[in-house]
Amino acid sequence: MNTKNRWLIALSAVGIHISIGSVYAWSVFTNPLQQQMGWGLKQISLTFSLAILFLGLSAAFLGHFVEKFGPRAAGTLSALFFGTGIAGAGLAIQLESLLLLYLFYGMIAGIGLGVGYITPVSTLVKWFPDRRGLATGLAIMGFGFASLISSPIMNKLIVQYGISNTFYILGATYFVIIFCSAQYLAPPKEGWVPKGMEAITKKSGTKKIKEDLRQLTANEAVKTRQFWALWVMLFINVTCGIAILSVASPMAQELVGISATGAAAMVGIMGLFNGSGRIVWATISDYIGRPNVYTLFFAFQIVAFFMLPNITVGILFSIIVYMIMTCYGGGFSAIPAYIGDLFGTKQLGAIHGYILTAWAAAGLVGPIFVAWVREMTGSYQGTLVIFSGIFVIAFAISLLIRLDIRKLRMQNEHQLMKKVENF
Repeated sequence: MNTKNRWLIALSAVGIHISIGSVYAWSVFTNPLQQQMGWGLKQISLTFSLAILFLGLSAAFLGHFVEKFGPRAAGTLSALFFGTGIAGAGLAIQLESLLLLYLFYGMIAGIGLGVGYITPVSTLVKWFPDRRGLATGLAIMGFGFASLISSPIMNKLIVQYGISNTFYILGATYFVIIFCSAQYLAPPKEGWVPKGMEAITKKSGTKKIKEDLRQLTANEAVKTRQFWALWVMLFINVTCGIAILSVASPMAQELVGISATGAAAMVGIMGLFNGSGRIVWATISDYIGRPNVYTLFFAFQIVAFFMLPNITVGILFSIIVYMIMTCYGGGFSAIPAYIGDLFGTKQLGAIHGYILTAWAAAGLVGPIFVAWVREMTGSYQGTLVIFSGIFVIAFAISLLIRLDIRKLRMQNEHQLMKKVENF
């Protein structure tokens, strides 16, 4: 008998993601570190870039660890790395060592970030076969909203206790939250289905949920065209989204004349849409399907990025940027469910880890690319038009992947018919 409550599993996942998602509040430390340590903006920003890089690398390399040892062990490992990394950043500040900060916050916490990100996702997909998008959206929404929760707390702690002590307090707190959350995580027993789905199955004799197209291992999945289609779609979505996040304030001031205060407020509100887009789009994907959601993302953003340079009204500019942010967040939350649909849940955590290398790559490429185009063209207008063109590629891939899905479904139906005939 299964004693675990799947909604408490989801709550545990949210606990982990809200903790590790605090990395998005890194900018809170920028000014205090500049004032106290005298480090430059680029030096401080590299800490965050390293954390995102190691997120992608650890997600890829430790995906198999999640599958082999289970979510509880993987979550505990995340607690150790993330808690130690954040607390170690406090030691780095005490010793006034930038290299130690890179080691602890960038590398060690980054590893905890990556394994913590993928740990709950494959478990949630198995617990919510009827609401895959909603379940993964809930957890990843926590990651998106984390900075809104963490930022004011971090500010108060820095003012009251100093930078170093703030890292110590946060490191201990995150360790406890992630560790406790991880202890409840476990996959359901073989053959388990939710009560409502079970009742429908018994009554009608048919399953309510469509079968996954295949059940592949991670090493099998990476050899398929569909894996690389998902990788490129996520890479383009994240590259353009991160690029907008990195220059939103100066771009709004340059293109539509929004004041510095207004631009700062717009950036704050962008976080809300980033977080809410994760749950909204993931839930919508349960009803209209993951392929349709991604096609909608790209179709909208082709138009949005093309329109932005020509908009002169601040409110309209802000609304379009907010909508882009929902697509950015939604891209993260819908991808695990899409992986499950295409490759099954056999090694979903490991496959998700491989896919997240697109995030690590985009985290490096996006801000550098937008800055380079800005310098070359002398304005953000050219950058936005180029991004619009890049989304045409993503849109085309989102359509082409449907042909593969249709072909796989036909093959599955043909094999089923042969089995019935042989029976």
